[in-house]
Amino acid sequence: MIFLIMPRYSYTALSGGGKTVKGTVSAENPYSARKQLRARGIHATDVKQVAAESETKSSFLAMLVRTKKSHIIEFTKQMSILLNSDIKLTESLSVMIEQTADLRFKNVITDIRDRVVTGESFTDALNDYTEYFDVIYISMIRVGEATGTLGKTMETISDFMEKRRRIESKVTTAMIYPAFVVVIGLGVVIFLTTFVLPKIIVQLEKTKMQLPLITKMLMGFSHILINYWYIVVFVVALIVFIVRRSLRTEKGAYMRDKLLLTIPIFGPLIKQRVVSRFASTLSTLLGSGLSMAESLRVVAEVTGNVIMVDAVKKARDRILSGADIATPLRESGVISPAIAHMVAVGEKSGELTKMLQSISESLESASDVVIERLMAALMPLIIVAMAFFVGLIALAALLPILRFSAGNF
Repeated sequence: MIFLIMPRYSYTALSGGGKTVKGTVSAENPYSARKQLRARGIHATDVKQVAAESETKSSFLAMLVRTKKSHIIEFTKQMSILLNSDIKLTESLSVMIEQTADLRFKNVITDIRDRVVTGESFTDALNDYTEYFDVIYISMIRVGEATGTLGKTMETISDFMEKRRRIESKVTTAMIYPAFVVVIGLGVVIFLTTFVLPKIIVQLEKTKMQLPLITKMLMGFSHILINYWYIVVFVVALIVFIVRRSLRTEKGAYMRDKLLLTIPIFGPLIKQRVVSRFASTLSTLLGSGLSMAESLRVVAEVTGNVIMVDAVKKARDRILSGADIATPLRESGVISPAIAHMVAVGEKSGELTKMLQSISESLESASDVVIERLMAALMPLIIVAMAFFVGLIALAALLPILRFSAGNF
């Protein structure tokens, strides 16, 4: 799916009360920007384009924003405290503008505050910044704003985001050491193949001796890396490009997710993570007051697994037709019969939110145990694999030397 990111314009304007306000707005052109401002009841005196964001730049911005989730979490947490202290929304946003150090995010909050001041809803203002506030965030804010429980809602969102960040952090932390070892190992292999081995082979070739097959094979590999490295880089980049393009298609995404769920050892872990994310998100949305049908619509957008998305959409269709949600979840193959049964029990007893929360916590605990065991088993395997390749290179270099020493030409 391709999203078109419109340019942003900074503006200076006069509000209905004659007060000067500043901020930014997304629009197709300066005329559209002024039109938006007039719709809010303010008169623009100056409109300047901040940046005509290309797709590449917007993708970079999205990546940059994702690396600063702490800004959003801290903003949400502080806003919940302010709102629960009976401070008005506009005043709370003004306080956050003063406290926010990140200039880009400060501009976002400023624009949101200015729009709320002119009568626009908080939800509509957030809708213009989906690169910061995802569909879960906006959907829950909409309910909180409509029910007058915005402070409590933002507290729930903050807890939910903190919990998700902790889970993601566990996985990332667990993978740092293995990834570091793999990178160092590959670096050593490339260094030995392209710098050490060629110098030894040059001296051996002067003896006119017959080199072993393994030495010849590594010499050929070394020759390619040294003289045709740009072709290797191009081929690797081309493969990555083709794979990424194919994964963007519906069929490619389905094959990827199907494969991920069936991979030995890692498949069950991935499945647990997908189901845990589904249960946690749905529980949070239902707990915030969102309807089941709307909650399932939001969950379908953030689940991240095509097979699970299809199951959630089918569950939503069944809900709209008056049926249960457990059956399509069970038929998806992602959710085990036991968990599907727990969902069905929670649905019949009217305690679905609590049941989903219990499922999520249980799966997260089980996933933590599996990750710890996998890392404990994976590290020795990685070290053995690296030692094998280094030993192979050493054998290719030493075998001719041993033959020469023994007089076997």
